Amino acid sequence: MLRFPRNLWKNRELWWRLTEREVLGRYRGSLLGIGWSFITPLAMLAVYTFVFSQVFKARWGGLEQAGPLGFAVNLFAGLIVFNLFSECVSKAPGLVVGNPNYVKKVVFPLEVLGSVAVGSAVFHAITSLVILLVFELIAFHHLPITLLWLPLVWLPLVLGSLACTWLLSAAGVFLRDIGQLIGVALNMLMFLSPIFFPVSALPPKWQPFLALNPLAQTIEQTRRITLESCNPDWGYVVLGTLITVLACEICFRAFQKSKRAFADVL
Repeated sequence: MLRFPRNLWKNRELWWRLTEREVLGRYRGSLLGIGWSFITPLAMLAVYTFVFSQVFKARWGGLEQAGPLGFAVNLFAGLIVFNLFSECVSKAPGLVVGNPNYVKKVVFPLEVLGSVAVGSAVFHAITSLVILLVFELIAFHHLPITLLWLPLVWLPLVLGSLACTWLLSAAGVFLRDIGQLIGVALNMLMFLSPIFFPVSALPPKWQPFLALNPLAQTIEQTRRITLESCNPDWGYVVLGTLITVLACEICFRAFQKSKRAFADVL
């Protein structure tokens, strides 16, 4: 019997309140407030588009008619997926260490901190998605009906991010170097993911190696339904969901077992 869905449901109200506080707290005191959640990805989109489409003269095959804007929406679709995963994983090692007061409270469910980090990352991914759809509408003058499959395509991504967050947040208590290693690993993963290029742009002999990257399929499937008006690969959806559900259950149980020692270490 799966334990983590029951735990998430049991703590749903606490999760909602803490996620809301996490999102609003990031912008509390700033002049534009939550508007920064739209401005930041918009500025990032503009910089990446200029650098890769104008400086490096990069082009996306089959979208020449859309010009730099076509390149921008393809690039941004990949960045949204990567940023969601990156935000969760980069926060994970410090989640428990950064909240020692919660560790000392026996009644506080520490595992909810991981789901709060994922919930906050999903919120920012959705705001970035709104910007993507606006630019897609400008570039291609329509939005595909296949966008409705996006929750299913992102389900393995969200579950996988949750599993990694639970695992790394527990490991971060005992191994403080993990935070530094994660930063290096994420930088490498960013350029080893098909964000700035399609998988088809690689020589055939290297494409199987890129498939080992767990984000590659999610990025490609996201582009498939948001930009190419195609249905998702149902094998990816079903198999990816099953694997990440299993990963969540394993990592949740590992977190539950290891949290008994958190108070002694902190």
